[in-house]
Amino acid sequence: MTENSPEKIPSPLLSLVPVLVLVGLLVIAIRIFGGDTMEGASQIVLLIATAVCVLISMTYGGVGWGKIESTIVGNISGVTTALLILLLIGALSGSWMVSGIIPTLLYYGVQIIHPDYFLVTTCIICSIVSLVTGSSWTTVATIGIALFGIGKVQGFHEGWIAGAIISGAYFGDKMSPLSDTTILASSITDTPLFKHIRYMMITTIPSLTIALLIYLIAGFSNEGISFEDIKDFTAALSRSYHISIWLLAVPLGMCVLIAIRVHPVITLFLAVVGAGLFALIFQPELLHQISGSAELNASSIFKGLIITFCNSTQIETGNASLNELVSTRGMAGMLNTIWLIICAMCFGGAMKAGQMLTSITSLFLRFMKRTVGLVTSTVFAALFFNTCTADQYLSVILTGDTFKDIYKQKGYESKLLSRTIEDGATVTSPLIPWNTCGMTQATVLGVSTFVYLPYCFFNLLSPLMSILIAATGYKIKRTIVKA
Repeated sequence: MTENSPEKIPSPLLSLVPVLVLVGLLVIAIRIFGGDTMEGASQIVLLIATAVCVLISMTYGGVGWGKIESTIVGNISGVTTALLILLLIGALSGSWMVSGIIPTLLYYGVQIIHPDYFLVTTCIICSIVSLVTGSSWTTVATIGIALFGIGKVQGFHEGWIAGAIISGAYFGDKMSPLSDTTILASSITDTPLFKHIRYMMITTIPSLTIALLIYLIAGFSNEGISFEDIKDFTAALSRSYHISIWLLAVPLGMCVLIAIRVHPVITLFLAVVGAGLFALIFQPELLHQISGSAELNASSIFKGLIITFCNSTQIETGNASLNELVSTRGMAGMLNTIWLIICAMCFGGAMKAGQMLTSITSLFLRFMKRTVGLVTSTVFAALFFNTCTADQYLSVILTGDTFKDIYKQKGYESKLLSRTIEDGATVTSPLIPWNTCGMTQATVLGVSTFVYLPYCFFNLLSPLMSILIAATGYKIKRTIVKA
């Protein structure tokens, strides 16, 4: 095939071949590598699926390599900010732990939050924080890590803890007027922002209510640990760190920066710098311990601080479970995730260049005779785009572009499409292991996507609630369009 050969759109069945190869090989990889799948196997699987896609596009579709390459490059360039944010989150998680910010939150949190109400409280706290900040990533990487540690101390399964954190974080990501996805979904469908948010409440509030009820019941069924164990834990924390309420000035300052709409990269950078300064002030002995140097001096403290930002740290607290909890991986711990994102962008770019996404989308158009069929098709299309493009922003944009004219032609208000996009794309993104959101949350919390997925009740219920409300026709207006 030459670069000037006429391009041909492959059939939906042929277009599904790379997707089936991806899913099939991932299943095999997970069975063989288990929890280590994300450390290389998933990346290779994505590249193999990309190669299959390129082969079909060039031999059958007549697509030149130049177009495929430029589309892949465009996909990767579109997530460069996200990659930078990931590196900063790695530095933030390390510096917030070593500086004593997260240990301080742990110290007070395990004494304040009752185990019976931990899961429901966690979901509510993350909902409020993400609603105020508009960012699920920031919520999980800050208060989420602290709550995860508290839950582990109180004896909860890591899947339940991560599920409650992510459910709350994505409630705010979906409903906050400061959220990128909320703004994007409303703008791509030409829906006024606050009209879009009000309409989303019809599906979002019931989904969150059910999720909170489940977390409340699960909290009462947890056996937990004894008061003596919690006392030992807090004693180990106070021995290992200088616990001070002043350390909370950094997260409070970060919340202020987010509230006044400072760019996320700048906000996270300043949060890392602030934590680094507090580490120098409050935890110089720990920095010396991390450096591995024989003598405590300015050089060893500086070395420990740099290691905290960029590499893994392991602090000896005298408590085995706490040792594991306070260990960090720094920027280096994010490299597998960044590698995975780049490979996922290659797959999404190849699928887009070969027009396979367009071909597969045509399958959804056959089920649009009624309102429930239209909404269901939109939800599944959003899920499909989340799976194939591995990026929630691309999923929101592609779903909006695909269905915008269809909703208008059938006489539906644009707010129905914008709400369905959020129900199908925004909240499901962390449930897909190779999606940027799924990879990020799994890496930050240290819990496999497959482990926390069954417990993300808000994320699982939202698309189902969207379809259920559509079936009832509640608050759905339609204008009969004359031919």
